[in-house]
Amino acid sequence: MKLRLLASALLGALLPFAFAPYEHWWLIPILFSAWIGCWWDLPRRRAWWVGFAFGAAAFTAGTYWLFHSIVTIGNAPWALAIFLVFGMVAIMALYFGFSAALVGWIANHDRGRVLLMFPGAFVVLEWMRGWVLSGFPWLTLGYSLPETPLAGWLPVGGVFLGSFVLVALAATLRAVLMGAAARRVGLAVIAVFVVSSVALKDRQFANPEGVEVAGALAQLGLDQTLKWDEAQFQSTLQWYAEFVRDYSGVDLLLTPEVAIPTVADRVPGYLSQLESMASAGGSTLLVGILAREPDESPSNVLLQLGSGPPRQYAKRHLVPFGEFFPVPGFVREWMRLQGLPFSDLKRGVADPTPLQVGSLPIATSICYEDAYASEQLTFFPAARFIVNVTNDAWFGDTIAPHQHLQIARTRSAESQRWQFRAANTGITAIIDGRGRVLSAAPSFEPAILVGRVQTVAGHTPYTRFGNILALLVALVSVSLGLSHSRRR
Repeated sequence: MKLRLLASALLGALLPFAFAPYEHWWLIPILFSAWIGCWWDLPRRRAWWVGFAFGAAAFTAGTYWLFHSIVTIGNAPWALAIFLVFGMVAIMALYFGFSAALVGWIANHDRGRVLLMFPGAFVVLEWMRGWVLSGFPWLTLGYSLPETPLAGWLPVGGVFLGSFVLVALAATLRAVLMGAAARRVGLAVIAVFVVSSVALKDRQFANPEGVEVAGALAQLGLDQTLKWDEAQFQSTLQWYAEFVRDYSGVDLLLTPEVAIPTVADRVPGYLSQLESMASAGGSTLLVGILAREPDESPSNVLLQLGSGPPRQYAKRHLVPFGEFFPVPGFVREWMRLQGLPFSDLKRGVADPTPLQVGSLPIATSICYEDAYASEQLTFFPAARFIVNVTNDAWFGDTIAPHQHLQIARTRSAESQRWQFRAANTGITAIIDGRGRVLSAAPSFEPAILVGRVQTVAGHTPYTRFGNILALLVALVSVSLGLSHSRRR
């Protein structure tokens, strides 16, 4: 048992190498195939621990950057950081433990049944991981797929269908090792996956319109420890004013999340100045800032200024322990006494009015909320392209900004929409409708990235049906496993 726990933990620790910046997506079927072999003949309690070990190692290795965010940037005590990070890791590992224990228990050591049921059961639990208790969809397997031979599955069923394909391939590889009969079936299934993936790879579901939109994306490159320093405030205002002045005339001028580190009602004259400069060139300016109504908490917003009527988009999915604190009152009081942040931002409305660039509606997301694919579906099919603004300066020079960019690329691949993405310290990028990075600014330095996107209209299967298709396929997988048992 100890060897199985150790092997499972080692396999889990390798999982982050399937994602950016390494992008060895092919590791997932291999790792999961080996992991299944670690627990498929164990009693459910031992299978649970083997599954838990895999998940704990995967999230410790894949989200270590949370320590940097909480301690280095947030100035939180190490004890609090350890409690928060390992608490989150333990919660995420529960899903892996449950997937192994549940399938092992129902399959009752029937290996054929395990292989049929596991892809569906795992994907259902992965989907739940994305929304239960606010959700944390980081390291969802399908995020490894942009710019891979399996990327064509993303516009069909989204990130969770991509996860299903990867785990199904893992189960098929395991079947190939079971014997002659299983090997023939497994090789046939792999052949079907290969043919289907080739057929989907270049399939265009949405409708390119042949219209180009030019954008200028601002990246100040200021370290998060300096961003809110009052000594930097005036120079920050001047830098963005010069950006708007110099690039006025470009269709879209885009700043990152909370590029102006204050509340809008503190700088009304400055915002009017920016709007005048953008309007003079016929540009639409989207500026990140905080905004509030009287007697209310501020919201994290993207203001639309310049051409067209002023509008704003307020962030809807807030970051736990960063933008809202799901803790009881006595914990908030302790945080206040320790000088730690403890107040909540106000959430945006669930069904926002789309922002526009000229007359073109766009799909907008702020930072962390682009990891929640189904919440972006409200913008489609009307949205012609995607705009994402973020502040990945919280993560420093770790793997997190690369992982986050990969998530943004997946949103483009699912909807087949091009994307402008602006980040305070990087990775600022322009992404095409297949999730490929066309150009990117160097990280951690001031930069202006200029480029164009193509407008696209209409639905992909994913934007029309959301996660329904992936969940149906998962339920079919579980049902096949159950029927396999009855036949036996």
